[in-house]
Amino acid sequence: MSESVKELADIPQSFVREGMHFMNRCTKPSKNEYIQLCRAVGVGFLVMGFIGYFVKLIHIPINNILV
Repeated sequence: MSESVKELADIPQSFVREGMHFMNRCTKPSKNEYIQLCRAVGVGFLVMGFIGYFVKLIHIPINNILV
């Protein structure tokens, strides 16, 4: 019985220990890393926007033909 209680108490302790280890390893990005990340996200938005625009551009005439 005491082993199961010990195992049950060990789970939150290991979670907190791993969480503290993770937080200690985290660092803020430098200015160059932040700018690079913003550019990558911006390019992703543009690419997804163009894909959505072209899909809609193709979908409208097909939808009008079918209706």
